[in-house]
Amino acid sequence: MRTLALGLSRTRYEVRGYFRAGDTVFFTFLFPVVMLAIFSTAFSASGSFGTRPDGSEVGAAAFYLPGMIAAGILLSGVQNLAVDIALERGDGTLKRLSGTPLPVGSYFVGKFGQVLVTSLLQVALLVVVARVAFGVPLPTDAGSWLTLAWVYLLGIATSALVGIALSRVPRSGKSATAVIVPITLVLQFISGVYLPFTQLPDWLQSVASVFPLKWLAQGMRSVFLPDTFSATEAGGSWDLPGVALWLAVWLVPGAGASLLTFRWIRKDT
Repeated sequence: MRTLALGLSRTRYEVRGYFRAGDTVFFTFLFPVVMLAIFSTAFSASGSFGTRPDGSEVGAAAFYLPGMIAAGILLSGVQNLAVDIALERGDGTLKRLSGTPLPVGSYFVGKFGQVLVTSLLQVALLVVVARVAFGVPLPTDAGSWLTLAWVYLLGIATSALVGIALSRVPRSGKSATAVIVPITLVLQFISGVYLPFTQLPDWLQSVASVFPLKWLAQGMRSVFLPDTFSATEAGGSWDLPGVALWLAVWLVPGAGASLLTFRWIRKDT
């Protein structure tokens, strides 16, 4: 209980620090919202991306919303945590924390709490912008919202653990952004966030299918797009069991790698 209480207190500290860093807020919190606005505006003249069962059109905003939600989860978990922890290790913050009574578990609870709070706010903001600014219809059945909940929770947990594990890759805090950002950017382009997944070459689809973002984006599309769009997926269906399986496949090794690779101090110390 003490570890949890300290972790919740740490969560408040992490959330306040997150929103005080302007560059972090833009590139991990507002970036998907900005990209949704750009894509929705730029491709609004292209016409319909498809139709719904009631005959209404699926516009650019509705088509890109699921991908932007998935990208936001990736940025909040992987990019934000990997860069943040690498910077804290590089500037000695983690070393100083190691000399305090703060348990490692409380530190992790604080990081997970910060990612959970900020990503929930980000998803809510994306949905509100899509609905209010672009008139995107939202799901009306409980099943779709339930799917959104479990895909989100599994996705954010996987992303956070992968982010903690990746934080060990940069050799210094100064190189963290240069190492981590290209990884997340490439994954967004090959995982069906900005481009229809089936338009990619078959070999690139096979590569992208190994990584969790492809499955996270596919799960989100099953929530916000009509069932007829499932025919455009690689397997011709939403394959929600596959979404759960692949996210879980990354969740377990991510947890193991986080425990094995996390250190309070830098590699060169």
